[in-house]
Amino acid sequence: MRRRKGAAGEPADPARFYYKGSRQKQLRAFVATVKLGTLTRAAEALFLSQPSVSLQLQALERELGVTLMERSRRRINLTDAGEALYELARPLVEGWENLDRDFQAKVKGLHAGRLTIAAGTSTIQYLLPELVRRYRERYPAVQLQLANVTGKDGMALLREDKADFAVGSMLDVPNDIAWAPIYHYDPMLIMPPDHPLAAKANVTLEDLSPYGLILPPQRLSTYRLVDLVFQQRQVPYHVAIEVGGWDVIKEYVAMGLGISVVTGICITEADSSRLAVRNMKQYFPQRSYGVVMRKGKFLSAEARAFVDLIRPGLLTHRDYDESGHSER
Repeated sequence: MRRRKGAAGEPADPARFYYKGSRQKQLRAFVATVKLGTLTRAAEALFLSQPSVSLQLQALERELGVTLMERSRRRINLTDAGEALYELARPLVEGWENLDRDFQAKVKGLHAGRLTIAAGTSTIQYLLPELVRRYRERYPAVQLQLANVTGKDGMALLREDKADFAVGSMLDVPNDIAWAPIYHYDPMLIMPPDHPLAAKANVTLEDLSPYGLILPPQRLSTYRLVDLVFQQRQVPYHVAIEVGGWDVIKEYVAMGLGISVVTGICITEADSSRLAVRNMKQYFPQRSYGVVMRKGKFLSAEARAFVDLIRPGLLTHRDYDESGHSER
């Protein structure tokens, strides 16, 4: 077979004339291998043999003229070139794989599809209900799943593409995660109405020192924030009870088992009769809640509709293009 010649009679660049479907298959194999960690898992996910995946990766490296990954028996490590390609290829591959679904959603006006949102208990209980109600009214055929997770579990869902995005609060934002805060809540001291501090209009941090605190578990950000503030100001404190869930904490405080510093998101009108509340924003920082997603994530039409519902214009042209790729 004769090779094609360039305009000046030189051999043409072979990378320009590969079969149209080959590069797509190569990139799918590359992205799957990186995401799943081994050739074996990638082959299983793509319904191919392991040698086929290996050949596609070798062809991709040969055509690009770079080494993309260093292979070992147990794991695969990306080179700098591999990292760069993965950042570019992943949203392309995801967009292609979701094309049929997104096309149908576009044509049918979101009358079909699925949306998975990761969120903590407080977010699901206090922040999302009204948003979910409005979303269901507009897109009743979309199957909506609220994954009740926090911390590392939520990050794992995002990184494994088992959730479209998350809604919640963050203290530390990893490099591969984009977070757009939307709602801001003051820190509130809660106590029984007959508590000695309830008679004070302005409660200081030192005033809290003699009383036992009821806080969420240490692994959660609220505990870490409270501890940080007391430590920075060198004010002694002690935790009487660690327990999860704002409703449980409010119930225990109402029973007189301690006092607590909670995020204002959980304070409702119904609490006014059983709790005394004081704003503590002069000592503790606000907590912000917003949309959390993996950088480079392809947002489906269902996901973009919910994000736009949270706050119109939250994701501008700087955040995702018309195809739904997050650019943050």
